[in-house]
Amino acid sequence: MSNKEAYKEKIKAQLDEWKAEADKLRAKIKQKQADGKIDSQKYLDELKIKQKKARAKLEELEDAGEDAWEDIKEGLEKARDELKESYTKAKAKFS
Repeated sequence: MSNKEAYKEKIKAQLDEWKAEADKLRAKIKQKQADGKIDSQKYLDELKIKQKKARAKLEELEDAGEDAWEDIKEGLEKARDELKESYTKAKAKFS
C-alpha cells in the first residue's frame, strides 16, 4: 500500500467515525429541539458544511496522482481539523 493510500484510508476512517458520532449528536439535538429546549440549527448546519468540505478534500486526494497528493494533504488536514472543532463545540454544547 502506498503512502497516499494508507493516508487516505486513515483519513476516511476518521471521517466515517466522526460522521457516525455527528449523526448520534444530531439525533440528540433534534430530540431536544422537538422538546422545544434548544435552537441548534446553526450547529447542525456548520457540521454538515464541514463534513462536505472534508469529503470534497478526500475526493481531491483520491483523484490526485502520486506526485500531487502531498500538496492536497495539507488542505485535507485543515478541513479535518475544522470538522473536528465543529463537532467538539456542538458536542460540548448539547451533550
